[in-house]
Amino acid sequence: MFLYLNFMKKIIFLLLTSILFQSCSSYQSVDFNNIVIEKKRKFEIEKIDSSKLKGRLVSKNENSIVLENNKGIQTIQKSEIQELKVKKFSILKTATGALGTYFLLLIGAVAVILLGGG
Repeated sequence: MFLYLNFMKKIIFLLLTSILFQSCSSYQSVDFNNIVIEKKRKFEIEKIDSSKLKGRLVSKNENSIVLENNKGIQTIQKSEIQELKVKKFSILKTATGALGTYFLLLIGAVAVILLGGG
């Protein structure tokens, strides 16, 4: 009985951590000219030299975009940008991750019952 409770505690811990760390958002490509200027939106920029920057939008004009991240405020010229992505919340990823986690928990519980002789 003690082993069963200990195993169930581990399953519940696994369930909770998988829900907490699942990705509920994704980056979608946007055109530089179609960026809606909302501060606090997160962007990912891939530059022509293949380096990537992530950060929050500070400002944007016709020729450049300014992001703030843990390295400070960075200005990137439009001519240096190869790909520009904006972070968006994805309800589909959230639902899929939660359902997948619960399904794995159900399979684990059934396996414990069957292996435990119950």
